[in-house]
Amino acid sequence: MSDWHLKMMRQALALARRGLGKTSPNPAVGCVIVRDGAVVGRGWHKKAGTPHAEVHALKEAGELAAGADVYVTLEPCAHFGKTPPCARALIAAKVGRVYVGMVDPNPLVAGSGIEMLREAGIEVETGLLEKECRELNRPFIKWIQSKLPYVVLKSALTLDGKSATASGDSRWVTSDRARREVHRLRGNMDAIMVGVGTVFKDDPLLTCRLPGGKDPLRVVVDTSLRIPLHAALLGVKSSAKTLVATCSKDAARSDAVAGRGAEILVCRERDGRVDLADLFEKLGALGVQSILLEGGSHLAGAALRAGLIDRCMIFLAPKLVGGAGMGLFAGEGVALMGDAIRLEEMTVKRVGVDLLVVGTPVIPEPVQGSRIDVQR
Repeated sequence: MSDWHLKMMRQALALARRGLGKTSPNPAVGCVIVRDGAVVGRGWHKKAGTPHAEVHALKEAGELAAGADVYVTLEPCAHFGKTPPCARALIAAKVGRVYVGMVDPNPLVAGSGIEMLREAGIEVETGLLEKECRELNRPFIKWIQSKLPYVVLKSALTLDGKSATASGDSRWVTSDRARREVHRLRGNMDAIMVGVGTVFKDDPLLTCRLPGGKDPLRVVVDTSLRIPLHAALLGVKSSAKTLVATCSKDAARSDAVAGRGAEILVCRERDGRVDLADLFEKLGALGVQSILLEGGSHLAGAALRAGLIDRCMIFLAPKLVGGAGMGLFAGEGVALMGDAIRLEEMTVKRVGVDLLVVGTPVIPEPVQGSRIDVQR
């Protein structure tokens, strides 16, 4: 594939990223239309229920779409949903060729859009920058295939592995720039999750505090429904909801928390705590495709050991705490280094003075060792 085609698909990917966090439960998609070596149409999916990327690009291109090349990050849809099929729109515009980044894993599409285009005599090539296109929509791909959310663990640590000092102070581990990056990440996720211990300790808002940013659904894991009624996240003014996952059947307490604006989600109990697998299944059924797991150490440890984390994003600050400060995961951990959970698909980049380490956790075998409890 020529550098020109790669350049055009990269432009489509850049457009698609503008929709991240706003299109769920639909994927983020970008489209570029090129005729006679010039870009004549650009578009991206801006919000669920609104026109798709191809429609915006075709509108901008107008009559110049006829005979043009189309670069789209995801296979054009072929079914009627809240909007008409994009494959038919491309056919009606009489485009020349379509370059597709990846086939849509949605069973309602799954190659039918490509087939429709080819039956109409339009040449289609697939797999252009497929890895990058799949990376863009990891949450959508996992959810559409399993109905489970894609879980990203985010944490901030000093170079000696501390998330807080021995006294519990954690403000702030990382720089302002790293914290802005976290708020950008929050705006791209469907939900943000913490244990109730974090609510007691930090009283967080769990919002995206960037101009124009989207607040995620706030989820608190609270087995015994101990959340303080004066908690900041219960009174925050936001378009997003607060959901408290619990095993408690105390109707009076549930009514009191609900009276502060939260929704109560009763989950299955496992070893006296909220069963995270059951919680994630319930969230997936509600259409939640992505979760940012922010704290605390018991919740993070339980999710990791249960194999429920899809990606780790760890900010490392150039600081040393020393002593018995707090770490990322609670519990004893594995006994042998050979049983350690590895990170693969690793990337490392500078974010201000901090480092951001991103990787996919891989558990070599069923890990032996003590149970790590979920935050009560």
